[in-house]
This record gives sequence, C-alpha cells and structure tokens, in this order.
Amino acid sequence: MSTLTADPPTTSHAATPPAAAQVQPTFAGVMRGEWIKLLSLRSTWWALASTVAVITLVALAAAASLNAMADDPALAPGVEQMHGAEVISSGFQFGMLTIAVLGALLITGEYATGMIRSTFAAVPTRIPVLAAKALTLVVLTVVVTLVGVTLSYVLTMPQLSQYDLVPALDDPGSWRVFGGALYSLIAAALFSLGVGTLLRSTAASLTAALTVLLLLPGILSFIRLDWVETIVSYLPLPASSALLTTGAAETQGAYLSTQASLIVMAAYAVVPLAAAAVTLHRRDA
Repeated sequence: MSTLTADPPTTSHAATPPAAAQVQPTFAGVMRGEWIKLLSLRSTWWALASTVAVITLVALAAAASLNAMADDPALAPGVEQMHGAEVISSGFQFGMLTIAVLGALLITGEYATGMIRSTFAAVPTRIPVLAAKALTLVVLTVVVTLVGVTLSYVLTMPQLSQYDLVPALDDPGSWRVFGGALYSLIAAALFSLGVGTLLRSTAASLTAALTVLLLLPGILSFIRLDWVETIVSYLPLPASSALLTTGAAETQGAYLSTQASLIVMAAYAVVPLAAAAVTLHRRDA
C-alpha cells in the first residue's frame, strides 16, 4: 500500500526590508530649509524693509540738518569736521534695532509655533541648524545694509554736494565707515540670534537684546563715574562708534582703538552663539 506524503510546506524567501536608516541631511539641505522658512515669513520682509527704510530716512534727515549746522557754529561738531560717509551711515543704530528683531525672530518664532521640534527631529545634532540660521542672517544683513547704504548715498548726494561732503569711493575713510556699519549690524544680528536661542521667548529675547544694544548706553551715560563710563564704552553702540568715524570729530566710544572695537563687537556676536550652541545639547526643544 502506497503511503501518501504531504509536500513540505513552502517557506517564503521574500526578504523583509530592513528598517530604513535615518537620513542625515547635508548642511546644504539645512541651509535650503532655513532659506525657505525665513523668506516665507511676512515678518522677515517687514524687518528687511524697515531696516532699509530707517537707514535711508535717517541719512536724509542728517543731510537735511546740514543747513542748520552750517548756520549755527555752536552746533558741534560742525559741517567742516564731518565726513560724508558718517552722514550716510548715521542711521545704522536704528538699523541695528530692526536687524536685532529679525535675529531674535529667526529662532524664537520656531519655538513659539512648536516648529523647532520638527526642525531638531530632522537635524538631531542641532548645531547645523544654528550655524545655518547664523549664516542666513549674515547674508541677509549684508544685502540689506548694501541696499540701505546705496540708497542713502544716492538720495543724500544733492545735499552733501552743497558742502563738498560727497564721500569719494576711493577714500579709505569712506570704506572704513561703511565697513564699520556693516560689521556692527552683523554683530548685532548674531548677538540677538544667540540671545533668542538662549531665552527661547520672543518678548524676553527682544527686551534683553535691545536693552544691551540700545538702552543701556543712554541710561548709564547719566552716571558720571569713571568705572561706569568705562563700562559704557564697551557696550555695543559706543564701541561700534569707533568704527563709524574717521576721527575728525570726537564720538562717544571713539577713544577705543579700531582693533579693540573689532574685538568687542566680535565678542558680542560669538559669545552668545557659543553659549547657545552648548545649551542646545543640554535641554529639550
């Protein structure tokens, strides 16, 4: 009698797909994402337009005031002591205000909406995100400063020409002032970005950044103590003034050397960003 044997069960040899490895984005990809996020926000365009507007309008106001200064010798420093580039760059401190707002919003806006969790989930190391934001902010600051200074140069030229103050583009003093304005605005933007990363709150970050950048010099200037005046000279606004003058007229903070001013402003940019980079690894989003 024959024995029926069942065929052995067939085993499926279809390979089970391995778990997908997490793809680490390149820095170029992180930069692309930051550009998309930044330029898609209405607040970015308002901040950029405001920066150009205040730089230009203040320069126009400063140029218009030359008539009063020429008619009243009591007004210091006097037209004869001025440099045209100083007039054109006179709105940089107001540009510092709007650029600082942009620097803070660049990071605190993501914390406010919760988008920062998605950002850090895509880039777990986190530091490339901060580096990309900083680089993006620097590029935007350079562009908006160049636009503002160029507009100011063109629009104030008729008034400046009446007093022979149109800055020559081959004059090292002109480039020192223009470069100092750009350098100071970049430092202010990065300072605000670092503070925003540390505090994670838009209101707190703007209060802290604007107090250090703009308010403290005016408040402490009323205190006539040597050590207080020394502190004031190392605050961002007075320190940067040494980079924004040709030396023809005395300016608060101008007694700092150019090298000292460069170092002080660099410290305001680097120290908060370095502290922000450290804290990104030590706390949750």
